[in-house]
Amino acid sequence: MNVQYVEAAGKRVPVRIEGEGPGLLLVHGTGATGDANFGHLLESFTPDHTTIVPDYAGSDDDTADPGEFALDQLVEQVVAAARAAELDEPVDVVGYSLGAVVTAAAAAKYPNLFRRVVLVAGWVTMDPRQRLVFDLWRRLADTDPQAYSRFVTMLLFTRSFMNGLGDAGLEEAASGTGFTPATLRQIDLNSRIDISDSVGDVVAPTLVIGCSHDQLIPVEHARQLHQAIGQSDYVELESGHLVVVEKSDELVKHISEFLK
Repeated sequence: MNVQYVEAAGKRVPVRIEGEGPGLLLVHGTGATGDANFGHLLESFTPDHTTIVPDYAGSDDDTADPGEFALDQLVEQVVAAARAAELDEPVDVVGYSLGAVVTAAAAAKYPNLFRRVVLVAGWVTMDPRQRLVFDLWRRLADTDPQAYSRFVTMLLFTRSFMNGLGDAGLEEAASGTGFTPATLRQIDLNSRIDISDSVGDVVAPTLVIGCSHDQLIPVEHARQLHQAIGQSDYVELESGHLVVVEKSDELVKHISEFLK
């Protein structure tokens, strides 16, 4: 995909747009890029949609310091990406993990921009246990990058999926779990996020997807997100947090059926 850049909240945001038809905005999670979370799924969506895949500012740069992150900044970044497609109609949007929280906040603030909303492995606000997990995640980046990678990998997948990878596959997965300065800002932001005052303002038809074996964002958080949004349906998949990899076909099936 060709990359273009949009300006939002004083940041330069890369966005990839391809395909034809109604817009589908794909919003990635912590420490990833749009391509990392959704690149392998695009073939399932591009025949019927104009896919819009932004990266949060700095996510694609291993050296740039993006400065402090705030939720409103990320909201404005993904909204600018959606508008860059120059479509006449509201777009559909899928947000994963941190992207689900950003998407919910954006849908509450800009109700006319979104037709249907899908929130995968998201949350409303973190509880004390979650803040402890994210604090450890962040500290490991400063003290032991190898432990950081192993810790995150352990939280992303179910035990059966990890064992299916074998020792070599698991080492490869862990070695690919690095971080940039933007990743660290996103981890810091996660613990501060609280959309409890705004999430009830989401009026677009919404599908919330939880992951029953999620160790990073336990599934109770997705259930709370569903309960907070009046016009929402709920699906729970037998997966760990990285459902975009572990149960990609099932995930695409539910998203496609909902968007139709």
